[in-house]
Amino acid sequence: MGFLSDFKKFLLKGDIINLATAVIVGGAFGKIVASFTNDILMPPIGLLLGGVDFAELKLILKEAVLENGEVVAEAVSINYGNFIQMVIDFIIIGFCIFAVLKAYERTKKKEVAPAAPKGPTQEELLMEIRDELKKQNS
Repeated sequence: MGFLSDFKKFLLKGDIINLATAVIVGGAFGKIVASFTNDILMPPIGLLLGGVDFAELKLILKEAVLENGEVVAEAVSINYGNFIQMVIDFIIIGFCIFAVLKAYERTKKKEVAPAAPKGPTQEELLMEIRDELKKQNS
């Protein structure tokens, strides 16, 4: 019973709920960025580069084997166009996370802790010590 109770407490902590929420929102954000890259950003770039569809860019290592018009063995290829799109996705997501963290840091800097009450300066302490020594010696 102790293990299940501990596990329940762990799951219901605020930190784990926040983490789960972040993972879900992050997954949805990743899909939005992938759609932005694939459907909005890459087509104009491909058009500027002479009608290139980045998803179709690949280096064929071995051609597909056909017999009687049917594919017997699939082609072996390096799909570098898809890799380029994933790198662009990563850069966009990285930039967005950077922007959010910078904004978060700015809000934290504004929340400055109140200054501790000032104590006596070094000179004031030395004068107090001097005065006490004078009292003791007189």
